[in-house]
Amino acid sequence: MTPLINTSFQERRFTASDGLQLYARDYGYDNPQAQHSLPVICLPGLSRNSRDFHLLALRLATHAERPRRVIAVDYRGRGFSAWDPDKSHYQLPVEAADVLTACEVLDISRAIFIGTSRGGLILHLLAAMRPALLGGVVLNDIGPVIDITGLLLIRQYLQAHGTFHAWDEAVESLQRVHGAAFPALDPADWKDMAEAIFRKKDGVITADFDPALIEPLQSLNADTPIPDLWALYEGFKAVPLMTIRGENSTILSKATVADMAERHPGMKSVTAGGQGHAPLLHRADLLSEITAFINAIG
Repeated sequence: MTPLINTSFQERRFTASDGLQLYARDYGYDNPQAQHSLPVICLPGLSRNSRDFHLLALRLATHAERPRRVIAVDYRGRGFSAWDPDKSHYQLPVEAADVLTACEVLDISRAIFIGTSRGGLILHLLAAMRPALLGGVVLNDIGPVIDITGLLLIRQYLQAHGTFHAWDEAVESLQRVHGAAFPALDPADWKDMAEAIFRKKDGVITADFDPALIEPLQSLNADTPIPDLWALYEGFKAVPLMTIRGENSTILSKATVADMAERHPGMKSVTAGGQGHAPLLHRADLLSEITAFINAIG
């Protein structure tokens, strides 16, 4: 593993079990106070990366009373992790194994996990693969049942991602596509979102993921059956669980959240007002809920 220094986090580069180079951000790693609390590991969505969690990680790592070590992961094919030459490896079990590798390399034996969208699906697998690793779980707009309408919308906007020559163009594009679902966001939020999703490469601003990630979505239609993960969800019963649902989510339904709460009576349910799929977690309302939840764990 090769550490690179940044003013607010340390960049970690390490090797997956199959030799692919992976990347993570490590916040609060050098704060002795942070060693007294469980670390937090943040897992992003399908095409997203560690930058999604930058502001949340900063808040948690520099909390005045309870600072924590926070690690945000780039899966293979996203952000600063390498693109996999074998595109069949872009699947949940492989990515779950990569998360376990990250935990081993970074000496994490137990943590609180925050999983956005696909990150939450990976957590369903980890609950079965390594239950002792999970000290607590936050599922951000994801559950064991996925609405096909939401998947089709994800495919649509990922296919529509273009290239831009100025950051203002990228911001305007995001607002045009997602504005109706995210009326709560302010101009700074849209700018943060753009800088998380896109990266400047070879003089142009482009989405920061391997386009091959979209290929498994190409065969979907409105009648495609999506297997549920209720059997894996059972693994969360032994740990504190919070589920966040975007008020305008097309992926996680209110009915599914109600079923999740019935099967896990201790689950804390939070609605992200004025947000769709998937909510930005650093906004004041959600930051407060997340901080209180994780601080109650340890």
